[in-house]
Amino acid sequence: MTREVQDIGAEGILLAGGARAILLQLAHPAVGRGVAEHSTFAADPIARLQATMTYVYGAVYGTEEQVAEVRRRVNRAHAKVRSAEGAEGAGPAYNAYDPHLQLWVAATLYQTAATLHTEVFGAPSDDVAERLYAHYAILGTVLQMPPGLWPADRAAFARYWDAQLAQLQVTDAARAVARDLLYPAKAPLWLRSLMPTARLVTAGLLPPQLRGEFGLQYSAAQQRRYARLLGTTAVVYPKVPRRLRHALRDHYLKRLRPTPGPAA
Repeated sequence: MTREVQDIGAEGILLAGGARAILLQLAHPAVGRGVAEHSTFAADPIARLQATMTYVYGAVYGTEEQVAEVRRRVNRAHAKVRSAEGAEGAGPAYNAYDPHLQLWVAATLYQTAATLHTEVFGAPSDDVAERLYAHYAILGTVLQMPPGLWPADRAAFARYWDAQLAQLQVTDAARAVARDLLYPAKAPLWLRSLMPTARLVTAGLLPPQLRGEFGLQYSAAQQRRYARLLGTTAVVYPKVPRRLRHALRDHYLKRLRPTPGPAA
């Protein structure tokens, strides 16, 4: 992985797109049902956030031992995340080991990171963008997605992405999880104080049709606020020292200590 690709994925600002990626995942009916039935967002949003960040940073930047540890943790968490075909309205069957669902989860993480990075830093060169895209396949393969399932290049990914967006459908269960995510009643005060801004950014980054299906408010005034916020961020954030911009990645990697036992 080149320094340029390393730097893009390590930017702490990408965390601002986390809720957007999760809502895109929830909009897949099978993923939405699985998360609704097994989610810990409402009970412990901080633990859920930490687990997700550990997975992303460990998978992309970890040593072989840390990647193996991430795989163990994910497999342990996913072992019981499966649902049989339900009654009408319950949603389709869900299995966390389904490679096509793993592909969708990885795709939302990649596409959100690429979108937000371009908003803040501008578009990278085609060469860097293609290498970044190829590297992001690891987010799926750590979940045990077959490597060949990742679209061959960014053009193939764009076709896959557009086809998937056309099939997404937000269920009542997915909307309930989204409310827990965006209005975390049990979160500490500091996190709840950040949520109005997080909701604005999430709404601004979402495709318009999904924004409406999730019931997110996004008026013309809010659109202007979003544009001002992103514009200010694009001016200020790149001037922050690199070690501070990458501190979140370094923090989670430092905390990711492999435990004894074979990789699953």
